[in-house]
Amino acid sequence: MARFVKAVALFTLLTVVMTWPQAPRLATAAHEHQDVFFNMWRFAWVAHAISTAPFHVLDGNIFYPEPRALTFSDAMPVEALLAAPLLWSGTPPVLVHNVMLLGGIVLSAAGIFMLALHLTGSQAAGVTAGIIFAFAPYRFEHYMHMELQWTIWIPWAFWALHRAFETGSRWYAGMLGAFVALQFMSSIYYGLFLATLLALCALLLLCGMIKQRLKSGLSALVIAAVTAVVLAAPYALPYAATKHRVGARSEQEVLRYSARPWNYLDATDTNYLYGERATTRGRSERRLFPGILPLLLALSGLLLLRPSNEAIVYLVGLVAAFEMSLGFYGYTFSFLYHDVPIFDGLRAPARLGIFVVFFLAILAAYGHAALEAAISPRARFVLLVCISAVLLLEYWVAPLRLVPFPNKPPQLYAWLARQPRGVVAEFPMPAPDTLPGVEPRYAYMSTFHWMPLVNGYSGYYPPSYLARLGPMNKIPNSSAVEALVRAGVRYVIVHPDLFDAGRRDDVLADISSSSQFIELGQFHDGLGAAVVFRLR
Repeated sequence: MARFVKAVALFTLLTVVMTWPQAPRLATAAHEHQDVFFNMWRFAWVAHAISTAPFHVLDGNIFYPEPRALTFSDAMPVEALLAAPLLWSGTPPVLVHNVMLLGGIVLSAAGIFMLALHLTGSQAAGVTAGIIFAFAPYRFEHYMHMELQWTIWIPWAFWALHRAFETGSRWYAGMLGAFVALQFMSSIYYGLFLATLLALCALLLLCGMIKQRLKSGLSALVIAAVTAVVLAAPYALPYAATKHRVGARSEQEVLRYSARPWNYLDATDTNYLYGERATTRGRSERRLFPGILPLLLALSGLLLLRPSNEAIVYLVGLVAAFEMSLGFYGYTFSFLYHDVPIFDGLRAPARLGIFVVFFLAILAAYGHAALEAAISPRARFVLLVCISAVLLLEYWVAPLRLVPFPNKPPQLYAWLARQPRGVVAEFPMPAPDTLPGVEPRYAYMSTFHWMPLVNGYSGYYPPSYLARLGPMNKIPNSSAVEALVRAGVRYVIVHPDLFDAGRRDDVLADISSSSQFIELGQFHDGLGAAVVFRLR
């Protein structure tokens, strides 16, 4: 425990340095991306639902009147439950968001530190693994994606796997299943990827066992699988129902987010050393460069030491994760997409890049331990400092690009919270081919009044919402009014400054002159002036 606490302290300090100036702006600013609004909406909705209607926690107030609105994307129940007490205590939403985001990075690093320490016996090797896992370019490519930073349970699942096989203990087998379930409930993508790769690695480890321990190893896997299914099933079943309605991801969409081998040469455009090259290469979600030094360290471990069975398993895991990340450009993910129904709901195989980083970090830890064993004890601290410094330089992106986000409701939404309850529609709405538009901001602003909202933003969009967008974009003609009436809308909020210049004045004038709308007032919406109407 003491080593884990020290690792948390060390990686907290390094995270502050590597994400500067996030620390002094924890309560006010975050990455300039619409998913930050979405993250804060999810946290706020879960906290609100638990305290008001806990049996309807998945029935978010967006996409009204759709049920289970939270299941159109990753609900992040683990992160949301941890964030809820902070929100109930009045902690600013932006501060809660950033603490949870950076906490995911810190605890992921501390977890792999403990795994690498267990495998190599070296704390310094654990630090190396932690730096790689916490600050590789993949992290900054997804800095706005809360659930993709929560890799906390991946190293602990592998740690529990090793302990279960080493001891034959049912306790560790149960822990293994619990960690897999927790990862699934922290990030559905990572939960499915972890279960797949963990099963492969477990089978390989079983192959290296002596016959006397094979039975206990198989028993441990059965216990782990049952535990994971029992814990994750209540969360997975509502998603299965939603997926039945919205269908699978299209092959074209999956192909778009499938990695190509050369994407592992592309860093983020903010990377200090390699960013200039990345501006002309790599695309969103496919900047997967793990760094040069981690590769050299991994090779050192494989060449300088006689690789253990565990090291070979992690090497095979790395190759498997790399091949799966190629999506439809490879074989494994294509097979899973077409033959294992749950995988056809995943659109971004390139997100397996974090597992490539994970396996590489462990192999690099073996390399660090091999170099450490070849030098005198006095030189080992110098080795750690040098390796850490080079890794941090390779991954350096500071200063991060941050923008302010609101913690308090603008005048419009504070006023709306005092009005009789009714369904809200905010305009402009995006066309189906221009999603998401301003929808993520609308969703977050609804946390200040909690009225049902026909707008919405998520990973999937329900058919009813998409069908409304066409008519709604013609507001205030009869088809738009009919769509509003069918949705049960009471309040229509128009943000003139968010419309294209050619429609700005005309839309407001047309709605104001329509007999279907009664103007209730003009208010500041945090960006400019907005006008609220009530639908007759």
